[in-house]
Amino acid sequence: MNFWRAGSMALAGAALIAGSPAMAHCDGLDGPVVGAARTALDSGDPNAVLVWVQPKDEAEIRAAFRDAVAVRKLGPAAQQLADRYFFETLVRVHRAGEGAPYTGLKPAGRDLGPAIPLADAALTTRSERELTDFVAKQATDGIRTRFADIQRKRNFRSEDIAAGRDYVASYVSFIHYVEGLHQAATGSAEGHYADAEAGSAAHAE
Repeated sequence: MNFWRAGSMALAGAALIAGSPAMAHCDGLDGPVVGAARTALDSGDPNAVLVWVQPKDEAEIRAAFRDAVAVRKLGPAAQQLADRYFFETLVRVHRAGEGAPYTGLKPAGRDLGPAIPLADAALTTRSERELTDFVAKQATDGIRTRFADIQRKRNFRSEDIAAGRDYVASYVSFIHYVEGLHQAATGSAEGHYADAEAGSAAHAE
């Protein structure tokens, strides 16, 4: 593997571990945005959803809310269609406000990996202990794995260029991983920009 690619993968993995919303669940039917939409529709109060959109988008969401409330009164089938319309509109506008594409509502119960459910659970229980233990272990395991790999490869013979390049790939991976952890821990993660690239990498390290 090209060692620059290896470093980039390590950096992406570090960001995922340390809190990047690469697998953001705002587009799920069991996610917080749709949950807020259900609350708003059931209560008749749009305030629960307005906090999920930018001020410039408030008028659009208020209009969609009024339309949905009116159509819901026409019967069970109409209510189902109105709710779906409002969910889709709200999620689309929310994601656009975060600079992310809308690719449709995702089914409830999808596998989000361990980090996001733990983060939601921490907010529900008002205790971050399990989440911080998990993140600390993931980061520690990631460092130890890469550190052990580079130790195995560092004593290569000077004439063995292939082995030297393998060592450099591991070195870059190790340094970028640590750098990525530091940046993620001390910076801020905003939006859903990594959604399209996350894929299976969401479960890395």
